[in-house]
Amino acid sequence: MLLTTIENIGRPFEILGLVEGGTVQSVNAFKDIGAGLKNLVGGELKRYTEMQETSRKLATERMVNAASALGADAIIGVRYGSSSITQAASEVMAYGTAVRFK
Repeated sequence: MLLTTIENIGRPFEILGLVEGGTVQSVNAFKDIGAGLKNLVGGELKRYTEMQETSRKLATERMVNAASALGADAIIGVRYGSSSITQAASEVMAYGTAVRFK
C-alpha cells in the first residue's frame, strides 16, 4: 500500500473515499509520575514520545486496513492529527483519500 502526503502521484486513479484510523493511548500511572518529575528538570519525556509513536503506528495501521477493505492501492493526502483527551491520554488520528490505480 502506497502512503503519501501529496495528492498527485503521477498516475491516473479512481477515488474510493476518505479512510481514517484512530486510537486513544495513555501511559500507566507510574510512568506518568516519572514524566511529572521530568517536567521539573526539563528534557524529553521519553515515555510520552514512545506512546505517541505507538499511537501513530496503530492509527496508520487502522487507516491502511480501512483502505484495503475498499480495495485501494494507495492512500493520498495522508494527514495526522492529535488531541489531548485527559492529562495523561491523547488521541491520534490518521486520515487520507483511498485510491485505486486505473
